[in-house]
Amino acid sequence: MKVSPSLLSANFGNLTPDIEMINASEADYLHLDVMDGVFVPNISFGFPVMKAVAKLCRKPLDVHLMIVEPDKWINQVRDLGAEIMNVHQEACTHLHSTVQRIHQAGMKAGVTICPATPVSTLVDIIEDVDLVLIMSVNPGFGGQPFIEHSLKKTMEVAELKRASGSKAIIEIDGGVNATTGKRLSDAGAEMLVAGSYVFNAENPLEAIRALKHI
Repeated sequence: MKVSPSLLSANFGNLTPDIEMINASEADYLHLDVMDGVFVPNISFGFPVMKAVAKLCRKPLDVHLMIVEPDKWINQVRDLGAEIMNVHQEACTHLHSTVQRIHQAGMKAGVTICPATPVSTLVDIIEDVDLVLIMSVNPGFGGQPFIEHSLKKTMEVAELKRASGSKAIIEIDGGVNATTGKRLSDAGAEMLVAGSYVFNAENPLEAIRALKHI
């Protein structure tokens, strides 16, 4: 299982120790949730913070833009050195064009769907993306309980992958812990985003390891 701990749950009063912990961990990525207060009802952090994080972090960056008009920020995300740029299906008027531009910028392209967005909206884009992120909570806040319907959606995306021949990684974000992570893995998930479960753990390295070896 690939693991992408979410910086959203880290200690913003002193991020360096948390990033050093991620560097020393078995995590595959560092997940950056960017919120604009428009697309979602919260504001997280912007590019000045992400630039500072990118200098310290030795893991690839998995940048998740929960914002309107994500196309405007493709070059800035590229300049961070991000490996993955993930945009919301609901925020992109011309999703295929956005995915093309992310690829042209040299990054992997991910598309996210919110809890109320059906998997069927991915039919015409699944073959063009490198990653599909299923939100298993409503976007905007950390620490929310897992939405059970996300298991069914994970299985539906896995079936869509098989039917289309897509190589997209299935990533899940929200309410992830060792218990929900195992259930998601059984449903077809290949990458887990975890914030509270990792950063609020007594031993974050062990929490990451538990997810990694599900």
